[in-house]
Amino acid sequence: MQFPAPLIPGRLLKRYKRFLADVELEDRSVVVAHCANPGSMLGLAAHGSVVWLSPAQNPARKLKFSWELVDSGGALVGINTGRANGLVGEALEQERIPALGSGNRIRREVPYGNRSRVDFLLQKEGVKDCYLEVKSVTLKRNDGLAEFPDSVTARGARHLEELAAMVAEGHRAVLLFLVQRGDCREVGVARDIDPTYGKALDRAIVQGVEVLCYSCEVSPEGVALDAALPLAL
Repeated sequence: MQFPAPLIPGRLLKRYKRFLADVELEDRSVVVAHCANPGSMLGLAAHGSVVWLSPAQNPARKLKFSWELVDSGGALVGINTGRANGLVGEALEQERIPALGSGNRIRREVPYGNRSRVDFLLQKEGVKDCYLEVKSVTLKRNDGLAEFPDSVTARGARHLEELAAMVAEGHRAVLLFLVQRGDCREVGVARDIDPTYGKALDRAIVQGVEVLCYSCEVSPEGVALDAALPLAL
């Protein structure tokens, strides 16, 4: 996934109200950028961090910039969770996720469960429907280990229950952890941050929900699915 326009570097002054960030640009001007990340962004929102912004494509938009990347200890991290589905959708179209097969009809945001929408529904004649949920992962506290979640996520636990329900109905269900950074070798569950989510994931796996993990190649030019990673439970 290539960014539609060159990113603009700056330094983070502060993130506030969850979805806003003040960023100082190279000309010393300060802009307010949209922060498309509902999590805590633990370890990624320190004052003075080098960040990259994308300019708004819609001239009528109130906030003219979106926060896309941050430099974390020399590794670029994609913090825009809104990009995750686009990245996985691109990889599905290019058939770059072998475990999900090829020749699928790819449907997005399909209603299912208890008033929810699954990120992708993969359908192919003669094969079980596959319900695919994507989670963007940015947290790294230990060398080589990406973790999810970075804050309590009741919604994430509910999604696991709904995926398990699809398996019980005879379908296939997959949770894909998309690590939007390239400096991790495995993915774990941050049970100290959200023990309820950890237990929900354990139950879902026992009930037949599959888990895939992938890292990303991140640069100021774009972000793309990279390598499969193991899940460390």
